[in-house]
Amino acid sequence: MEIIHANAEEFDKLISENSLVLVDFWASWCGPCRMVAPIVEELAKKFDGQLTVAKVDVDDQQDLARRFGIMSIPTLILFKNGAKEWSEVGVKSQQHFEDLIQKALN
Repeated sequence: MEIIHANAEEFDKLISENSLVLVDFWASWCGPCRMVAPIVEELAKKFDGQLTVAKVDVDDQQDLARRFGIMSIPTLILFKNGAKEWSEVGVKSQQHFEDLIQKALN
């Protein structure tokens, strides 16, 4: 259950080489991002082996944030086979994210 801290150079490889990738776009100064972080960590544990989890710091990776139209954080995007499956903005329950991930796995 390793959470990858992704950057622009490796991002395309990350989403194309892993069938299911959850990406958390966040920033260290963002309160809601700190609230969703433990949920993301739990999702990484629960779906270990089925899901790759990555975090993208929008301050450090502004080009990636622009590329995916990140206007508010936290934004979580699930990529399935390299394509965007869904995105969610803001803090939601762990169960909410589990349900969305499970649906993508089926």
